[in-house]
Amino acid sequence: MGKNLEINEKLEKYIEKYSHKLHPVQKEIISYNETLGDIKRMQIAVSQCFFLELIIKTSNAKNILEIGTFTGLSALSMALALPKNGSLVSLDKNFNTNKTATDFFKKAKLDKKINTITKPALETLAELKKNKRTFDLVLIDADKENYKKYYDNSLELIKKNGLIIIDNVLWHGDVADKKKNDKFTRIIRDFNVYVNEDKKTEQVILPLGDGFTVSRKL
Repeated sequence: MGKNLEINEKLEKYIEKYSHKLHPVQKEIISYNETLGDIKRMQIAVSQCFFLELIIKTSNAKNILEIGTFTGLSALSMALALPKNGSLVSLDKNFNTNKTATDFFKKAKLDKKINTITKPALETLAELKKNKRTFDLVLIDADKENYKKYYDNSLELIKKNGLIIIDNVLWHGDVADKKKNDKFTRIIRDFNVYVNEDKKTEQVILPLGDGFTVSRKL
C-alpha cells in the first residue's frame, strides 16, 4: 500500500502545472483573493477547480446549485464545464463578495449561465423546494453551522444519482485529531458522521483542498 501524500503548496503548484489549464478569469479571481488577507481561505483549491470541471463534464450535469459563492471561483469553474444549455444557481448572503463574483462572471462572459441569489440560503432553498426545482449536482461550501440543514435540503432538490459535493470536510486535518475539540472541528466531525450514516446516499471523502465529500443520492 502506497503512502498517502501531504499536499503542500509546492505540490499544489505542480498539480496546477500538469493539469488542465485555468481560464484567465479563474487566474484573476485567485490573484484577487490573494489581496484579501486571511479571508482568502474561503476560496477552493485549484485542484478542486479541476475536479469540479471534470466531474461535471463526465456526469453530464446541466443544472447545478451552489451554496456559498464567495468571490466566484467555484461557480465559474463549474459554469465553464456546463453545456450550452446548462445553468447554475449560486446562493450567498454577502452583497459585497457577490458583486465581486458577478463582475468576474461578466468578464468571463458566463453571467447568462449563472444566477446569483443574495439572501440567507435556507430561505432560498425553501423557495426552490416549493417551486419543485431539481438539480443534477449541488456544491455546499458555506457557513458550517448549517451544513446538516444544507445537506438535507439538497437531498430533496437533487435527482436520483445526483451528486452532493461538500467542502472543508477534513477541516485542516483536525477532524482526525482527538486533541482538537474546538467548535468548528466538532461541527464538521459530527457532520461527517451524519452523512456517513445516511442510508439515502453513498459517499467518499477525497483529500482535495480541505477535503471534498462526494455523495451520490441512491
